[in-house]
Amino acid sequence: MASPNTFVVDEDDLRAVRDDGDTATVRVAFDAGNGCERLEQRVIRFGPGRSAERRLAGKQEVLFVVEGRGRLHVDGRTHELEPEMGVYLVPGETYAVENTSDRDLHVLSVLAPEDRAAAAGERKVTIRLDDQPELEASVERSFRYLVNEEAGCFDMTQFMGIVQPSKAPFHSHTYDEVGYVVAGEGIAHVGGRSYPLQQGSCFHLPPDEVHCIENTGSGPMHILGVFHPSGSPANRTYADNKYARKSSQVGEDRVNTKEEIE
Repeated sequence: MASPNTFVVDEDDLRAVRDDGDTATVRVAFDAGNGCERLEQRVIRFGPGRSAERRLAGKQEVLFVVEGRGRLHVDGRTHELEPEMGVYLVPGETYAVENTSDRDLHVLSVLAPEDRAAAAGERKVTIRLDDQPELEASVERSFRYLVNEEAGCFDMTQFMGIVQPSKAPFHSHTYDEVGYVVAGEGIAHVGGRSYPLQQGSCFHLPPDEVHCIENTGSGPMHILGVFHPSGSPANRTYADNKYARKSSQVGEDRVNTKEEIE
C-alpha cells in the first residue's frame, strides 16, 4: 500500500500478497489507511486456474480486465471475461475467477460500501468497453461509462477516460476518485506537486482536491477511473485561487522527482 498522504504510486512499487491456496496476487494501492476513506483500490493478477472464493460482505466491487481472458463464477453463474471489460459485483455475492490461459489475468478492483438500494430490474454483471458510446467531457477529454446506474450500480461510477495530449485547467470534483493508467504517459498535478504518470500508475483524488491530469505523450492517455458517490465524469469545478495558481506554476516548471515526493 502507498504511504499516507500519497496521491500517486506505481503498481510495481506496491507490496504483493498471495494467500495459500489462492491463484491471486493482490497489491493494495489506496484504502482508508492512506487517506482514501470510501474506496479501496487493488491491482490483482490471477495465475492459471481457479482462484479461491471471495465473498462480498457489506461491500460492492467493480473489476476491470486489463489483460487476459477467463471466466467469472458468481453464485453458480458463469460469465466470460475478456480485455477491457467492466464487472459489477454486489454485496452478499460469492465469486471466483478462473484464468483459462497460461499467462496472468490482470484485473483492477475497487471496493466501496453500499449506500443506496440496488437498482430495480436486472443488474448487468459484465460490460464490454467496445459496446459503450464515447461521450465528450471537454475539448481535450472524452469517456465511456462501464459500471454506472445503467448497470444497476447507484453508488459508484466506473469509466474509461480518454485524455488527448494537453494540460487541462485546474479543477476539482465533489466525489472521491481513484484511477489507473491503462495506456499513455503524463503528469498528475495535485497537492502542490507534480507526479509522473505511466502505464501502471495508480492515483487518488480526494473530494474537492484541486488537480489536473496532463498528457505529455504523443497519443491519447487511457485512464480507468472509479468514483464515489456516482455521477458524471464531466462534472468538475474550476479553481481560481492561489492554490491552483501555485500548483500550475509547479507543473509548468518541472516534475517533482520520486525522491522529492517521498
